[in-house]
Amino acid sequence: MMAAAGQSGAYSALVKADIAEWTPDEAPALIFSNAALQWLGDHDRLMPRLAAMLAPGGSLAVQMPRQYGAPSHRFLRDIAAAMFPDRFTLEDAHPVAPAAHYWELLCPFGEVQAWETEFIQHLEPTPGAHPVRRFTESTAMRPFLARLAADEASAFVAAYESSLAAAYPLRPDGSVLFTFRRCFFVMTRPD
Repeated sequence: MMAAAGQSGAYSALVKADIAEWTPDEAPALIFSNAALQWLGDHDRLMPRLAAMLAPGGSLAVQMPRQYGAPSHRFLRDIAAAMFPDRFTLEDAHPVAPAAHYWELLCPFGEVQAWETEFIQHLEPTPGAHPVRRFTESTAMRPFLARLAADEASAFVAAYESSLAAAYPLRPDGSVLFTFRRCFFVMTRPD
């Protein structure tokens, strides 16, 4: 991703760093994150820290999935806790707060717009698996699978797949209408 961005010619500099510890050389005009910061904890420290780095008139623009309470994500936690209670304390789960929480966190730094939206995502049929399972395999399911041996992962995925049918029924063509919630906020510092 960094190589492709560098080749685009659109950026004067690219830095690979841990956003929780990153400190820019100069105050940025924009910090933008699309579906990344939900993987980090301690938003009450992180978001104000990022906002404070901005140049006058600069903006912090963030979008994060807010699926923690959705069946697609709740089933993962419930099944992991039931099947492997000694391995999954779920203390590392970092639910995204409601948009109003980020508004409260960031309003001391400037003007804030915060909102949530829930939209219907049409997931195409996937051979041999429920479409929601395929969707979550590369995102929410990854931390669970990473802690399991191959045979355990197979049993975990089978239990997850069977739980999805009632919550996300297949349409006649094998696709699914998947309700997905996202949290957005934009904070702009005064000039």
